[in-house]
Amino acid sequence: MAITVCIVDDTSDIRLALEEIIKLSDEYKLIGSFSSAEEALEKIPVLQPQVVLMDINLGAMSGIECVRRLKPQNPDILFMMCTVYEEDEKIFEALSAGASGYILKKTSPVKLLEAIKELSEGGAPMSTQIARKVVAAFQQKPTTTESSYGQQGNKLNALSTREYEILELLSKGMLYKEIAAQLFISQETVRKHVYHIYEKLHVNNRVEAVNKYFGR
Repeated sequence: MAITVCIVDDTSDIRLALEEIIKLSDEYKLIGSFSSAEEALEKIPVLQPQVVLMDINLGAMSGIECVRRLKPQNPDILFMMCTVYEEDEKIFEALSAGASGYILKKTSPVKLLEAIKELSEGGAPMSTQIARKVVAAFQQKPTTTESSYGQQGNKLNALSTREYEILELLSKGMLYKEIAAQLFISQETVRKHVYHIYEKLHVNNRVEAVNKYFGR
């Protein structure tokens, strides 16, 4: 069954380009496209798409604020920020608001569609530049207390050697296909391992898994 998608972007050219990318693939179905956060707030809860591609800079109300309002009432909808912004503040504000993915508009159409699929399968897709910023931010945080580290360590010990290996590569900001190539396994095998990693660490996405990896 096709993954249903909505787009929110106030720049008509970009919005139309995103629409075309979605429409040209049989695996995805565009069910709504909006030029403002206000329109999205009204219509997305009715349409209930699986994935929403959300711009950040929407004018009167930002895409981050739009996600912050929509996510609590629509927990099953997955939001992916699709933006030109690479600033750390914007990234973490978006993730805190409820976004599960964050990619740049310069991302190629193929990678964009891969990111939507990854998001729908429980992943937390991010452009490589963004993932590296997230990792760097975790690495810069103060070290955790010994007792806290011990608790996190126990959870990490529950992982198999292969799962730990994949988690380590995720923490470096690598994409599923890059991990698959490095370990000589299929992307589907990577996805299955990541699913089990999330289960064992009691997390829902890449950001939380990396957080656990660094003992936060």
